Amino acid sequence: MKRIFVVLLMVVLMTSLLSGCSNQNSNEAAGTEQTNKEGNQQETQEVNQQGNESKKAAIVLGVGGLGDQSYNDLAYQGMKDAESQLGISFDYAEPKAMAEFEVHLREMASEGQYVVIVCVGFEQVDALSIVADEFPDQKFAILDGSVDKPNVASFLSKEEEGSFLIGALAGLMKLEPENYGLSDEQILGFVGALDVPVIRKFHAGFMAGAKYVNPDIQVLDDIVGGFSDVTTAKEIALTMNSKGADIIYHAAGGSGMGVFQAAAENDFIAMGVNSNQNYIDPEHIVASMLKRIDVAAFTVVKEASEGTLQTGGITELGLKDEGIGYTIEGTNIKVSSSTIEKVEELKQKVIDGELLPPLAVESVETFLSENKAE
Repeated sequence: MKRIFVVLLMVVLMTSLLSGCSNQNSNEAAGTEQTNKEGNQQETQEVNQQGNESKKAAIVLGVGGLGDQSYNDLAYQGMKDAESQLGISFDYAEPKAMAEFEVHLREMASEGQYVVIVCVGFEQVDALSIVADEFPDQKFAILDGSVDKPNVASFLSKEEEGSFLIGALAGLMKLEPENYGLSDEQILGFVGALDVPVIRKFHAGFMAGAKYVNPDIQVLDDIVGGFSDVTTAKEIALTMNSKGADIIYHAAGGSGMGVFQAAAENDFIAMGVNSNQNYIDPEHIVASMLKRIDVAAFTVVKEASEGTLQTGGITELGLKDEGIGYTIEGTNIKVSSSTIEKVEELKQKVIDGELLPPLAVESVETFLSENKAE
């Protein structure tokens, strides 16, 4: 009996021992599986977060920088939109002189962390041409300029189309001077930043639009010499006004603030450019030509982050693409419905290809002789 009891006791002890080891191994395995599961989830979250954070872009603004309430501010807004909507961070540089473009571009490209580096303005063409060769694996984009390099995407705007509509609006207003407190003199003004092809497109479109609807109109023009010279732009506008121009359109970036100051001081009408500048002085700014650089900047960053940005070519944005337009929103100057209807008719003709506004002042007369207003 004693022997049987001892044997049974040993069996019970062995069974308990084996059961305990089995439970311990099961618990350890379960614990390991849970740890691995939590670890994998955490790793996945970190990878996803790191993926968003690693999408980084850069932009080199034009001379004059932020606060111009025009071209630079618009491009910067496009980057901010990409940041908020796409989760992409960005760095930016505000050069004080053209000589700084190459320095900023080289510094950014050497970091090798940007999906794309965006250049704002035709003034950066030369600098970008040099730096793009030095960093063939870095993707660049230039807004308002063209660089023929395999790693550069170039975006141009059809400024002549939007300026054509702004010119037509001004020309039609001068046909009803009593409705806007204007003089009977058929004189308009155009103030440009620099004597370069892109500014000439603004000038040519404005003149063609004004003369298309009002053949007797005269357009005075002058050049500021830069995009951030408010004082000179104001002096030019005041001089034009003294010669009879009581509607003046500018394509001068930050310098255009001088035109608005002159309009307020001498109580004449001004026209803005690039962004909607009507809100700056609703009593004196009747309309603005829209150049959707914000949309272009956003699109560039989006495509670059997705790996679909096409470099080595040129994209042109116009009225048909809604990359160019005009607006009277925000002005307190009452424009007649008949005038707006006429401008909208001309807009559709440009979109349909019936009217092709000229790219240079020298071509305006030819355009007018080939296209008679109905």
